[in-house]
Amino acid sequence: MADTRYLYGFHAVAARIKRDAGSVLDMYVAAGRSDPRMRELVNLAQGAGVRVHSVDAARLSAMVGQAIHQGVVAEVRAQIREAKLADVLDGMDGKALLLVLDGVTDPHNLGACLRVADAAGAQAVIAPRDRAAPLNATAIKVASGAAETVPYVMVTNLARALRELQAAGIWVAGAAGDAEARSIYAIDQRGPFAWVLGAEGAGLRRLTRETCDELASIPMHGSVESLNVSVAAGICLFEARRQRLAPGA
Repeated sequence: MADTRYLYGFHAVAARIKRDAGSVLDMYVAAGRSDPRMRELVNLAQGAGVRVHSVDAARLSAMVGQAIHQGVVAEVRAQIREAKLADVLDGMDGKALLLVLDGVTDPHNLGACLRVADAAGAQAVIAPRDRAAPLNATAIKVASGAAETVPYVMVTNLARALRELQAAGIWVAGAAGDAEARSIYAIDQRGPFAWVLGAEGAGLRRLTRETCDELASIPMHGSVESLNVSVAAGICLFEARRQRLAPGA
């Protein structure tokens, strides 16, 4: 995409400068702020040839609205990473950790899931073309930069895509609230793994459920019966990450 957008927050802006400084057009920082963290970021930007502007807080807020910008906003060229499944599988670095969304049609939820996937180190988010939220401006904004770091793979046939993952040696687990489903904490997630989640309430479609290698549930101890899909995705993906960081994993 040739248009630009605003990226904000120390981590997101620094990561973009380190990854692709040429795509950062300008960086705006809060006037009067000169703490070590800000000085480090300004030095990084100037060293990479990025123009740095000192502006008041009102201008920063005008750029990003109510978002918590931490005193730094960068105008960047949009780099939305849509990819093909084969490219993701061929270019995967390390053991697979993937998030598959089935029937998640709310762009807010998609953006939140991309953000969670980025935080957990997932290599991609996969969804069907006919029952999925578009990667539009709303999703991109909610993702807070993750739409540019995590490929969003849209497939024609989700069940076939899951079988491709299985053929590549990736274990596919579907999150479901069924009483007979095992707890997510009882599943070995240290190997190549993909979590499949459906929309809150609707859950996974029948064919999706049948294609998964197994179903697992998040133990619920309160009065609510389900979680928002992005919350559930965070629980599942970070359990996989926890297991992989355990001694001997």
